[in-house]
Amino acid sequence: MVRPTPQQQLDGFIDKFTPSIAAQMRTAMSRMLARLPGAVVLVYDNYNALAVGFGPSERTSDAIFSLAVYPRWISLFFLKNGLALPDPLHLLKGSGKVVRHIVLDAAETFDHPAVMSLMDAALELTDRRIDPTQPPRLIIKSVSAKQRPRRPAG
Repeated sequence: MVRPTPQQQLDGFIDKFTPSIAAQMRTAMSRMLARLPGAVVLVYDNYNALAVGFGPSERTSDAIFSLAVYPRWISLFFLKNGLALPDPLHLLKGSGKVVRHIVLDAAETFDHPAVMSLMDAALELTDRRIDPTQPPRLIIKSVSAKQRPRRPAG
């Protein structure tokens, strides 16, 4: 039996969601990859959500951003220095000591100048830089045996 490629696995994980959420995630993924050439992409098909991290290495702790896909929305997480990011429009949500997030209501949210500024600031504040000369790598880190439904009830 032929083992699926990491991209085929990721496509299968995304396909579990409604067509509209799946399409929004594919758009968000393409924008993140265009924005972060050379990023290592880490995939976690977890119990609560599908999480896709972006960073300079295979180490989870090095990830700078992640996209988390839930049945009704997608969030962009700022994993490093989220609390320290300049956020005059108060877009960032969360109350932890480090991580903050933005709900991506639509594909256009990703392109909002304030979101781009937050991403720029996050990249500036990180200790380890993503090397844009490296080819992107996609790594499936974990797949949870038990998962919440990927589509809204009803």
